[in-house]
Amino acid sequence: MSLGTKLAWDDTVLPFQLDRSDMRGRVARLDGVLSGVLKQHDYPEPVEALVAEMALLTALIGQTIKLRWKLSLQVQTNGPVRMIATDYYGPDEEGQPARIRAYASYDAERVTDATPFQQLGSGYFAILIDQGTGMQPYQGITPIAGNSLSDCAAAYFAQSEQLPTTFALSYGKSREPGQPEHWRAGGIMLQHMPKASPHAQDGGSGEAGLLQPDDVVAEDAKENWTRVNMHVNTVEELELIGPSVSPDQLLIRLFHEEQPRVYPAQPIRFGCTCSEDRVRQSLSIYSAKDIGHMTTEDGKVTADCQFCGAHYVLDAATVGFEADDK
Repeated sequence: MSLGTKLAWDDTVLPFQLDRSDMRGRVARLDGVLSGVLKQHDYPEPVEALVAEMALLTALIGQTIKLRWKLSLQVQTNGPVRMIATDYYGPDEEGQPARIRAYASYDAERVTDATPFQQLGSGYFAILIDQGTGMQPYQGITPIAGNSLSDCAAAYFAQSEQLPTTFALSYGKSREPGQPEHWRAGGIMLQHMPKASPHAQDGGSGEAGLLQPDDVVAEDAKENWTRVNMHVNTVEELELIGPSVSPDQLLIRLFHEEQPRVYPAQPIRFGCTCSEDRVRQSLSIYSAKDIGHMTTEDGKVTADCQFCGAHYVLDAATVGFEADDK
């Protein structure tokens, strides 16, 4: 992979480790992935920004899951943006790209000119991991808190995993000369190694007693945690998004004293798993009476994929559990 060019690092996640401070992390850059996600919908700009942030978090967190596993992030609230859902599918084989898809459900009449995060009301942030057939899915939930979705993710790791975690994210519309306007995103995620995490303290310094990253940093690791976060706080938005600074150059700029070590980058693509067979499977729980309520005048049942916009038209006589029994 050539370094320092736009195309070399777009839609990748670069894992790294800071040997001196016993931390691990990832640097992500998204471009075509966001275009694939957002072009399926005509979201208002605040909703687009929330979907972009959620997709970026999904890429950063998802890179750690194993081959063929699925990681999902979900936000559900009582605000104008009712739900955001993202899926990260681990690569089928080593060296293959991972896939991301995302969509949001919102009340257009309630979306305002306030900041994107203010479009969310009270609710929860959830992470779900599906390890495949025969394995029990894992789910962790934390209330919406802080001032961004990345704050929610950091609170989740502190509360549910007791892993001190910090994020630095940047996302927005790119207006490069000669190029159509489109969304780009970039970010860094840093975590202490699991062995550095202590048992959770009672309460915590965050909102409503939620544990925050600083609450779960072991005493002998606080100096490293504080120092590395000071480095992270110096990062500029354009350094995160690129393309003028490549991720490996950014790591050297921020953490050269922390002995950074990089691992092979993981490519990411926009990808949806919907299919006619999956639509049929989802409809198999309905009776003939239920299917009748869904049937058009010409005897068809239609379904649209919220993630990619695919439109399916099925013969009503061939769907539903009674049809499966024939």
